[in-house]
Amino acid sequence: MESITNKFRPPLASHRHQQYLSSCTRTHQIGALALVATTFFLTRMMDQTFSDCTYSCNATPHASRGVSGFNADRPISWPDRGYGSRLDLKVYVYDEEEIDGLKALMYGRDASISPDSCIRGQWGTQVKIHRMFLKSRFRTEMKEKADLFFVPAYTKCVRMMGGLNDKEINQTYVKVLSQMPYFRLSGGRNHIFVFPSGAGAHLFKSWNMYLNRSIILTPEGDRTDKRDTSAFNTWKDIIIPGNVDDGMTGIVPFVQPLTLSRRKYLANFLGRAQGKVGRIHLIELAKQYPDKLESPELKFSGPDKLGRTEYFEHLRNAKFCLAPRGESSWTLRFYESYFVECVPVLLSDQVELPFQDVIDYTRISIKWPSTRIGPQLLEYLESIPDELIEEMITRGRQVRCLFVYALEFQPCSAINGVFWELQRKIRHFHQSAETFWLHNSSIVNRDLVSLSDWKPPMPLP
Repeated sequence: MESITNKFRPPLASHRHQQYLSSCTRTHQIGALALVATTFFLTRMMDQTFSDCTYSCNATPHASRGVSGFNADRPISWPDRGYGSRLDLKVYVYDEEEIDGLKALMYGRDASISPDSCIRGQWGTQVKIHRMFLKSRFRTEMKEKADLFFVPAYTKCVRMMGGLNDKEINQTYVKVLSQMPYFRLSGGRNHIFVFPSGAGAHLFKSWNMYLNRSIILTPEGDRTDKRDTSAFNTWKDIIIPGNVDDGMTGIVPFVQPLTLSRRKYLANFLGRAQGKVGRIHLIELAKQYPDKLESPELKFSGPDKLGRTEYFEHLRNAKFCLAPRGESSWTLRFYESYFVECVPVLLSDQVELPFQDVIDYTRISIKWPSTRIGPQLLEYLESIPDELIEEMITRGRQVRCLFVYALEFQPCSAINGVFWELQRKIRHFHQSAETFWLHNSSIVNRDLVSLSDWKPPMPLP
């Protein structure tokens, strides 16, 4: 491949030109090369389409794109069909001072909860995604030009820390939504909400009345154990990765993977029983086969509390990491497994996984029926040669960047994956049961009042 210096070297077309070049000082030549290299580097960094980074702008056949190929020369790419060839969207982020009640959903009724206390743990995506949207180059401060609207709320954290109770959360959400003309205009179809826990949108008790058309970002695709109705809709909502500890997703994780030959166990399960049948079976199986399956009793308080370092040291000490469902179908352990290079084994039948248009999970994980947890599972795992395990680990290593909430300028990250999925949701026309339009394209309400003159509180669609 032609080098940068060769690519930009002008042709020596004449004797006079040759004399001119030879008269240049060495300092001039070095300076010119430095300028070219700097320009090239900055161009690559500022490229908004990612076409020269990790994401390909051209559509590729399903069989050869994404993890299916695992080819460093053919990086992860979203298909043209339905997504477009490059990211091109505008998102308006509501300001906490703009809408009365929004601060309560972020910091509690008395504004005493710090976002930094909410960013850690498996629910931290509610804070991370908001901060990344605020810094995004796709952000617009003009509502009339926005394709989508992001509504920040740290509801799960606020509830867990006593900042709001369930009744207050419900009332505050309704109050907030009634102050948003563009929510009413579209019926909420172009508004984005993050619900980062297994409860999903059920944290807002009236979600089914008000958010049934909105875009929900959540790691949870099923809630069949406690709810009659799932808050996740395949066609409008987006599954996002769980929030893996930042110390494990950086360039140098604080716990390094072990080679397969140094791992003590065939498989492990690091979790509590929680009264769930699958988890109880795994704990009992570990007692029968203690040399093959590790399942230590986890303590989260007291002198024997398992720290974050000890947790990942346990996780890395097996070839396979078992991930059964808990209170809901999704499990953070599935994502954590990739950062200790342990092949995850899903034991959650209803689980939904992120970015399925670009990741072929059959090549980087195993999904086993939760109804068949027993010795047969260990026999199956034991039959898989180390060579094949290494191949699965290598493939997982290539795509795990999509499970990292890194800043947008990093070409492979969860937030860029979210943007690609959001782009697929964009509509260029919006309507609801409470919006109407006239011959001159003006939008009015039921009383024929123009959109620009709508005053809160507004009837919600």
